[in-house]
Amino acid sequence: MTNFHLCLGGEIKGNRSRDRRKMGRTQIDRLLRELYAARLSGDLNAVCRAFSPDAVFRIASASEANPVTIEAVGIDEFRPLLAFMIKTFKLADLNICTMDIGDAHVKVHWRANIRPRNTGATVLTELIDLIDVRDGRIVNFIEVFVPR
Repeated sequence: MTNFHLCLGGEIKGNRSRDRRKMGRTQIDRLLRELYAARLSGDLNAVCRAFSPDAVFRIASASEANPVTIEAVGIDEFRPLLAFMIKTFKLADLNICTMDIGDAHVKVHWRANIRPRNTGATVLTELIDLIDVRDGRIVNFIEVFVPR
């Protein structure tokens, strides 16, 4: 199996392309903080800019009472889902608890008060996002949430 390296402004190459710089933790951190700020403000376009056009997007609830599973491949498929989520669920008090950044893999533990616009009831929710980044964009996004 070939080892791969994350490169800025280019494509994934094998070991032979050491002349390209890996995307550093600082750039990944910035990308994800911009993503969460855009989610908090409800800026759909900014949220979508963080994703690669062919990204895989998944959301799963860890709640037995109201299980939810969503999977979409490609921005054209998940942009309407993101638009619905932003329109339906108002986020407040978003707090990134931990952000563990590997080479191209990130685990983000965060929490927010989430208020569905149809009920108005605010629920403190814990979330874990598992994210893969390539070429400065998110290529794989899995979010698991548990209302408290």
